[in-house]
Amino acid sequence: MTTTPRTVAMLDLAHQHRAVEARVAAGFARVLETGSYILGPAVDAFEAEYAAFSDVAHVVGVGNGTDAIELALRAAGIGRGDRVAIPANTFVATAEAVVRAGASVVLVDCDEHYLIDPDDLRRRLTPQVRAVIAVHLYGQMADVDAIRAVVGEGVVVIEDAAQSQGARHRGRRSGSLGDAAGTSFYPGKNLGAYGDAGAVSTGSARIAERVRALRNHGGTHKYEHLEIGTNSRLDSLQAVVLSAKLEHLDAWNAERRALADRYTGLLADLPGVITPTTAPHNEHVWHQYVVRVADRDQVLATLVAAGIGAGVHYPSPVHRLPAFDYLGGSFPHAEAYSRQLLSLPIYPGLDADAQDYVVETLAAAVAPRTATATAGSTATAALAGAES
Repeated sequence: MTTTPRTVAMLDLAHQHRAVEARVAAGFARVLETGSYILGPAVDAFEAEYAAFSDVAHVVGVGNGTDAIELALRAAGIGRGDRVAIPANTFVATAEAVVRAGASVVLVDCDEHYLIDPDDLRRRLTPQVRAVIAVHLYGQMADVDAIRAVVGEGVVVIEDAAQSQGARHRGRRSGSLGDAAGTSFYPGKNLGAYGDAGAVSTGSARIAERVRALRNHGGTHKYEHLEIGTNSRLDSLQAVVLSAKLEHLDAWNAERRALADRYTGLLADLPGVITPTTAPHNEHVWHQYVVRVADRDQVLATLVAAGIGAGVHYPSPVHRLPAFDYLGGSFPHAEAYSRQLLSLPIYPGLDADAQDYVVETLAAAVAPRTATATAGSTATAALAGAES
């Protein structure tokens, strides 16, 4: 396989925009005509559409994904004095939302699929843990049923569904398995707005009603402030974009699956690269395609120098971030994976030539490192050792 050097973006949203441009323009015109910029009919419509898509009774649009998790926790009764278990390998927003809700973070290690490990959760569970956040990472869902089996019915389960819009576990959509779910519609998500946006999904009318109040200064009517809330309302222009894109989401996710399958096939026989796998019963939507390599930072630098927008999700587990280093602890899988994971470009519109160039460049980057290992197998064995 020989390809011409080129630039491959980590993410290119132009393809998606072209598909919805006309509908978005028409929707913007309606909003501008009516002057209903915050909440209003466009937001009501999107909330109903996304609830139907996600197979949940209620969706409440909010300002961003971090607010969504915080408000879901607060609406479910989690606050001061409570402890909330989250995976050590997640974006900092998951931990921030817990602290902002007034609770304390308990970290749990991950499994070989980079998802929260129910067995490690069992080891770290105490009576003070009143909630667990199941982070659906990279596009596939944590096993909420297994988590419930560990914690019992008295513990709240919140899904962090920011990277899994449209994913399924045992046929059920992301956002429909927990007591509530928070999701982000940051532009780069599988369902992305043209700015910050988020939502809480839930089957509980009580939780939904409280989120509606909390997002709007503690009340659902003007000048009604029943408790201390916040200002986190989805605006109408973002709702227009999200409604337009939602019609394409399943097709775009299917394209992501095809791209992921092709990556896995191209990389299958490449020593020194461990490709991602899908956990049982999951329908993956491949928000990120992450491989594991030795000398990750050097491999990344080689890809970037070749014009490939690869990245790292995430370079430090939560307890290694300055803001949360007080948590301490040992989480061997999360720590090992954070040094090895490398995200390759994947998005609707990525073409085969671009994938070939990414794979060819990655192969050249890992070859010198693999050649120093005995018979070319020691590097892969060392990477795999983190799973034991």
